[in-house]
Amino acid sequence: MTAHVDTFTADNLPPTEQWPKLLLEPPFVYPPQLNCAAELVDAHVAAGRGDRPAIEGAVLRWTYAELAEQVNRFARVLVEDLGLVPGNRVLLRGPNNPFMAAAWLAVVKAGGVVVATMPLLREKELVEVVEKAQVSHALCDHRLVEALVQTQSRAPVLRKILFFGGGEPESLEGRAATKPSTFDAVPTAADDTCLIAFTSGTTGKPKGTMHFHRDVLAICDAFPKSTLCATEDDRFIGSPPLAFTFGLGGLLLFPLRLGAVAVLVERAAPEPLVAAIAEHRATVCFTSPTAYRIMAGHVADHDLSCLRKCVSAGETLPAGTRSLWRERTGIEIIDGIGSTEILHIFISHTEAEARPGATGKPIAGYEACIVDAEGNVLGPGHVGRLAVRGPTGCRYLDDERQLDYVRDGWNFTGDAYLLDADGYFHYQARTDDMIISAGYNIAGPEVEAALLLHEAVAECGVIGAPDPERGAIVKAFVVLEPGYAPGPEMVESLQGFVKAAIAPYKYPRAIEFVTALPRTETGKLQRFRLRTAGPET
Repeated sequence: MTAHVDTFTADNLPPTEQWPKLLLEPPFVYPPQLNCAAELVDAHVAAGRGDRPAIEGAVLRWTYAELAEQVNRFARVLVEDLGLVPGNRVLLRGPNNPFMAAAWLAVVKAGGVVVATMPLLREKELVEVVEKAQVSHALCDHRLVEALVQTQSRAPVLRKILFFGGGEPESLEGRAATKPSTFDAVPTAADDTCLIAFTSGTTGKPKGTMHFHRDVLAICDAFPKSTLCATEDDRFIGSPPLAFTFGLGGLLLFPLRLGAVAVLVERAAPEPLVAAIAEHRATVCFTSPTAYRIMAGHVADHDLSCLRKCVSAGETLPAGTRSLWRERTGIEIIDGIGSTEILHIFISHTEAEARPGATGKPIAGYEACIVDAEGNVLGPGHVGRLAVRGPTGCRYLDDERQLDYVRDGWNFTGDAYLLDADGYFHYQARTDDMIISAGYNIAGPEVEAALLLHEAVAECGVIGAPDPERGAIVKAFVVLEPGYAPGPEMVESLQGFVKAAIAPYKYPRAIEFVTALPRTETGKLQRFRLRTAGPET
């Protein structure tokens, strides 16, 4: 039933025997013909909810009816002016704003495949994405012109580029203003690819993950309904870019599926985000643990009485950050783990089920277990590899690493976890971040969490550094809070603090003070850069 004229995505899916087992039981059963963009927007208009607010930015505000018209006009530009045919890949490049959201929906409604990219990517990285996904079209914010034009010169498969946000007659929105406000959604199949999401690069080797129309609806019908328990009256806000699946789901797909409001802000660093929550009266926030820790210092300056739910993902949530945020706001952070491969959060907890140090339990629709190196399921109290399956799963774009991520029907996320006696999953480290020192297995994030409890530590990253006697030692890169000075006395203070907080053998035998840590655009700590080129000093 595919509607794709350009069959590139179907041709480059892994063989079905290499797919994970998909758990497609109600409510994750969808009709064989499905266009998720129509379900996210047009369904609300058809149900008489067109006058409800849908998208809100710094200036633009659209109801569901207005959003539907904007999406339809954008889709017409793509088809009538740029020659898009179903199945073509369209690169999107821009900050979180209403135009970026409407462009995403328009590509999907027109039967295209979205390849969204982080605004900070440069020419080299963009060329790799364009060539890997054979991207033929691009919609780009007018402020990000230079790198994309340079990309086109090196990757001629990228034939058509249109810019948005500048207001010129030949811009996307300028052309759209001349188009009718109607457009029939392309009757795509539920298992037609609509999104190729590239991993955010914590390892330095991004991969393209392929997701279907039904996958988009599945994540909307999982976490936000069963765990977050959000409603149509909520107003979602946060920091992750729409090119990052954590941001795409939390800031656009989830609110639209619920009929709620997506508040999209371009400046989402911690301090501006706190101000934006107050200004837009947001009720649900999605951001990283690092951001919550910094935001806690600005809570007293703003009226956050509107805020009722906070979601954290992207990296481990330290117990100290959880307690600090609860102390300042009265809100228990909802922690979660997801992956680009599985599309969004699959292990989490409600506020009432929160436990310090625990990520939670598999959310409705998903299953998880801990296995050893041979694939044997481990019981409570053992550290092993996390395996997950549910209504979504990994399908890499033409990548031999599919065989590493999916085995025996399970997705292996690359995370080391411990399962406790009550069924809670406790994050230990990335499996390649476990430090083996003198025969001891030490999880870097546990040492980081201990260091962050020290009043002098603003940020830190922990890795294993080669050592001739111990094989490896724990090394910490530390950013100090203002007013604290690096030096031997501070090293001794931090080491003693960690020894008192966790098992003494886990303390950092080497500490290097730096001014900043290398992070992805989504806030994840890039430990591989600490192990190679080092931090940003």
